[in-house]
Amino acid sequence: MMTSDPKILFLAFVGGIIPALLWLWFWLKEDKQKPEPKGLLSVIFIMGVIAVIFVLPIQKFIQAHVVSHGWELVLWATAEEIMKYLAVMIVLYKTNFADEPVDWPIYMITGALGFAALENALFLIKPLSLGATAVGLLTGQLRFLGSTLLHTVSSAIVGIAVGISLHMGGFARKWHFLVGLFLASALHSIFNFFIIKNNGSDFLKVFAFLWVVTIIVMLLFEKIRRMNY
Repeated sequence: MMTSDPKILFLAFVGGIIPALLWLWFWLKEDKQKPEPKGLLSVIFIMGVIAVIFVLPIQKFIQAHVVSHGWELVLWATAEEIMKYLAVMIVLYKTNFADEPVDWPIYMITGALGFAALENALFLIKPLSLGATAVGLLTGQLRFLGSTLLHTVSSAIVGIAVGISLHMGGFARKWHFLVGLFLASALHSIFNFFIIKNNGSDFLKVFAFLWVVTIIVMLLFEKIRRMNY
């Protein structure tokens, strides 16, 4: 349900972007030794936002042509992971901006949070349009804890895989990317499946699982950060 009310659109935009910026601040402060250019990070964040616009028709096509609900969730998740990666690659292709292993997870996380910002805003429009401010706030909080973190972690997995293979040969780099993409898509699909199952009644268990994965990713992030020095 869309609306033309500028107040609702503004509130939805703010509610979508603030959680994303808070997560971005958290991850960027983990790489203080050689911070990435703010202008470049801004461009990648915006590209992540734009990626949502391109993935929506793809997901509608999947919904219209895939009968199996399980496969629909898998393809939806995979489409989002690919689009987030492409959003970053459009900016970085044939440049030397990502010349260290840790650069890749940083840029992938930035693009993912841009993606999550617009996705969050779109989810907030309906409850705010219906005057359900409390529901809107709850939705924003749950997406801050769940969906935004999911996008961050899944894209970080892809970034870490690519970063580890930065100085490897062509086949090894492609293999690492495919493994990273598979793991990210699998995590994304599992999260979506259990959130939708039983109308989200298992969300605490799912969030707990997601936070365990997040801790593992943070440890890998620290390891890959040390690979630069």
